[in-house]
This record gives sequence, structure tokens and C-alpha cells, in this order.
Amino acid sequence: MIITQLSIPIPNQPGELSRLSDILGDEGINIRALTAAVNREDAFIHLVADDPGKAEEVLKSKGYQPVRHDVIAVETPDHPGGLNAILRPLKQDKINVEFLYPAIGKIRGNAVLIVGADPIAKAVSALERHYLTILGKEFYVL
Repeated sequence: MIITQLSIPIPNQPGELSRLSDILGDEGINIRALTAAVNREDAFIHLVADDPGKAEEVLKSKGYQPVRHDVIAVETPDHPGGLNAILRPLKQDKINVEFLYPAIGKIRGNAVLIVGADPIAKAVSALERHYLTILGKEFYVL
């Protein structure tokens, strides 16, 4: 349920994301989810890797400055309006969703989303109480 996301500042230049992907790929690290936030000269890559500890070590050894964050990985029904299966319980408990992005692939036909929420412990509690009754499934952890 709670997993590790790495946030990595990189220059906003052609080929930088490819370089990052090559570094992780060369070490056998698989990227499970990724999003980017760009601000003119800078970009922040937020990613979930199959081995976040190793990814963090490798990136640091190459001069990057990854920062760890706790996030939630959760299945979402893959149909119109399915996102509300997650958003409604969070709204009911007055939890702010800070960001949301898809993971690569599906589980049991459902989309997998990475959710950053504040406070995260309260978000997990809300999803445990409400979400399982909506989907009748367990949370999926990458």
C-alpha cells in the first residue's frame, strides 16, 4: 500500500530523461511509474522503481540527488468514473490529494495509480475503511 517514490531534479534539456532511464536500465532497475513536472530550466522526475533502494544508490553515485517520499499504490477501476472509487473516500475524510499519476500496466484489468496525499497515514486509513467496500479487493502494492 505505502511504497517509495523517488523525486529527482534534472535539467530540462533534450536527452536528460533518456539518460536517467539508461542509468536505471543498465543496473536492471525497472521503472513502474513515472511523471515529470517541468519549470523552465528545471524538471522534477517522480518515479516508482521495482527496487527503490538500489535506484536511489545508483542515482546518487551518478551525481543525482533523489529524495524519497511515501506514496500509495492502489488499484482503480478502469471505466468512466472509476477514479472516484479512490477520490470519494479521500474527499469524505477531508484528505488533500497532492498528486496522482498512473503506473505502467494493469492488475486484474484495473488501472494502478500512485497517489500522494496529506496526511498519508490518514489517507491510507480512509482507503482501508472505504475503498475495500467499494471494490471488494485488496490494495495492490507495486
